[in-house]
Amino acid sequence: MEDIDAMFTDLLGEMDLLTQGLGYETVPSEMSSSSSQIEKNFSIGFTDLKESLNELEDHDLDALMADLGSDLTETEETLNAAKMGHVHTQQHKSGYYTPQQNVQASIPSSQISSSSSSLHPEPSEPLVAGEAEAQVKADKIKLALEKLKEAKVKKLVIKVMMSDGSSKTLMVDERQTVRDVLDNLFEKTHCDCSTDWSLCETNPELQAERGFEDHEYLVEPLSAWTRDSENKILFLLRPNKYLLFKDPQIFYLWKKHKQFVNEINGCRKELLLKENFEGPSVIVPDLEGPLYLREDGKKSWKRRYFLLRASGIYYVPKGKTKTSRDLACFIQFDKVNIYTATDYKQKYKAPTDFCFILKHPQIQKESQYIRFLCCDDELTLSLWVNSIRVAKYGATLYHNYQTAVRRALITTSTLHVTSLPVSSPPTRSTGHIATVRANEHPDQDYLSEPPPDFIPPPPPGWGSGV
Repeated sequence: MEDIDAMFTDLLGEMDLLTQGLGYETVPSEMSSSSSQIEKNFSIGFTDLKESLNELEDHDLDALMADLGSDLTETEETLNAAKMGHVHTQQHKSGYYTPQQNVQASIPSSQISSSSSSLHPEPSEPLVAGEAEAQVKADKIKLALEKLKEAKVKKLVIKVMMSDGSSKTLMVDERQTVRDVLDNLFEKTHCDCSTDWSLCETNPELQAERGFEDHEYLVEPLSAWTRDSENKILFLLRPNKYLLFKDPQIFYLWKKHKQFVNEINGCRKELLLKENFEGPSVIVPDLEGPLYLREDGKKSWKRRYFLLRASGIYYVPKGKTKTSRDLACFIQFDKVNIYTATDYKQKYKAPTDFCFILKHPQIQKESQYIRFLCCDDELTLSLWVNSIRVAKYGATLYHNYQTAVRRALITTSTLHVTSLPVSSPPTRSTGHIATVRANEHPDQDYLSEPPPDFIPPPPPGWGSGV
């Protein structure tokens, strides 16, 4: 019994040592993980926040600092004073100026270490211009790192990939919509502001892509991305983005003969938009047809008959009819987004590659709560994806399109006017330009009288001897 008690005591001692060892190892690891997670939330597309801030253009970084309420002028003056060998002074609460070393004596050590970390030590020799600029930016980044974590409005530094493989780094906050970010990208890239430009998210693990809607607040969906996410933000032309409003007959007259649909003119298109989007409520395309449904956790697909309604997607159970009382709800749209998928024929043995999925924004990896659907062809895929967007967003989607059209028209008009020669005298073409810009209400500045020294052109045939 004594041997057993001794063995039991030794075992308890070893367990105690193991417990202490585990506690020593795991607590710092969890703290580190938590700290890393906090920092990760401030940047998308970068390894860490410092790298993302370094990628910001100088004027964007300055704007960030101003927005965060940082005293940028004081920081630069301190740095310049350090370079010149002077000692920076600051005003004491009593109103008198005190040398910096004496002020530090009255400040708690925690504040001293915090404030001193934001400034570089005094260099022994003056810095050259290039080094001085780099040091100024480094100081701004250090202050931004501190201030970002104290900011009341959540901000993200994001990397947006272009179609040519290059990227743009932007600062966005939770108040900015996708439309605001697109306008910012238009200015940075000098593109044509077409309504087809879209900001998209890609999920490599699910092999899925979704275009952000222009009214969405971008920070919200990006905040759902996991810490180790390989998702990317793309700035691409997507002609399908507002196809439903450019060719509404494809979606609202899909049961008609193809030739009849193709012959619909512009006036009839406008009438379709008014009937379905400018009434008391938005009318969702009356879409229905067979789709392939992937079974939960399997790579087998079953063909079912689905119907689209404003509240969600419904299907006809086996042995039932298409009457409303027999329909079963498949999914509702209030808490899911729609994504188009690629290469599902290979990944999940889908019948075709024309697939889409419906999932909650928080789900970033394969899950039993994702709904996988497969269409027979590309047209059917476009019908379902765009019609579901109408059912989910309603009139908001139409307002997004109208805003995008106005933005494109303003840009086109501005480019047309600025491309004219500055020294050209007013002619009949000037009146035409004024008509285009002002919707048949010409601007008086463009239709004013010619200057006194203006010499009119000779009449036709003058000087030909006729």
